[in-house]
Amino acid sequence: QVRLMESGGGLVQAGGSLKLSCAASGNIFSMIAMGWFRQAPGKEREFVARISWRMGITTFADDVKGRFTIARDTAKNMVSLQMNKLKPEDTAVYYCTASIETEYDSWGQGTQVTVSS
Repeated sequence: QVRLMESGGGLVQAGGSLKLSCAASGNIFSMIAMGWFRQAPGKEREFVARISWRMGITTFADDVKGRFTIARDTAKNMVSLQMNKLKPEDTAVYYCTASIETEYDSWGQGTQVTVSS
């Protein structure tokens, strides 16, 4: 059983910044990676960013490259998503995900990010 707890969502103006955090607990000794997805109203959930747990290799969706960064703290079992230069189209519920036995097999409840124009 893996539990993921997100924090840090909120309302921000376009051009502003927000930082999301996610704490993992439970059976996570074989963690492969952690990451973030998002789902905007009326749209499918989409990939945002991923970081491999052992090597720290990062991957980003094209539309967030250069604006978002992802980092991990292996001692605290946490991952963060620093979001800069936010746009109204970044508005979505952001979900933390962990890859334990398979890719993206654990999910958090989500945190709302709203970017006003």
